[in-house]
Amino acid sequence: MLREMATGEPVQVTSGMSSVDKIVELAAVAEQFGYQYSDVRRGNGYVMSLVTDPNPQARARAAHNWAQYPNAVDGGALPPFVPEAFQLLKARITFDLTSEVSDKQKLIIASLGITVMAVSVVAGLGADMTSFVVAGVVWVVLVSLLPLLNVAGRRYRAKFAARLSAAGFTPVTDQSGRLRYLPPGGQLPGQGNHFAGGEGTPPQPYPPQR
Repeated sequence: MLREMATGEPVQVTSGMSSVDKIVELAAVAEQFGYQYSDVRRGNGYVMSLVTDPNPQARARAAHNWAQYPNAVDGGALPPFVPEAFQLLKARITFDLTSEVSDKQKLIIASLGITVMAVSVVAGLGADMTSFVVAGVVWVVLVSLLPLLNVAGRRYRAKFAARLSAAGFTPVTDQSGRLRYLPPGGQLPGQGNHFAGGEGTPPQPYPPQR
């Protein structure tokens, strides 16, 4: 990741790790070296987008850390995380993951999954009356739980939204209609930040290429 960041171009990080903390750690490292978290989606694991941060404070921090930790790109020591900043980044990434699809889409996807599972039960037990009854009962029970799971999901998102709002993050809607939270002064990629779209050359310094 750090080698790709040294080019100054937008970076996409794919992690098969199941823990959100692991992807947050990668984003926190990137922010120490002149990049900022842009978005994350589920793919084959997590797929996170990073873009350069043109903020003068970010550039100064990056220059300092590249100088202080020259071997970071080769797996050497990294600057320590700021606990409060790490937790806010975790809240932002978790919120983005939980709002990746709408509640209606989640219901549709879950319903389809439950239906496929019910069909599998019938196929596994044999297409007789008993298998149909068992599959039907399983389907009804699981589908009846979906609204409760949606309510729990909304409360979970609301908790992180409240934490971000209290820290001064601003709610915005991206081009797909998805609600996002941006840090003070932050912008979505392509909205006024020419570095976010990968255009132009970011302010120096970056470490020399190896």
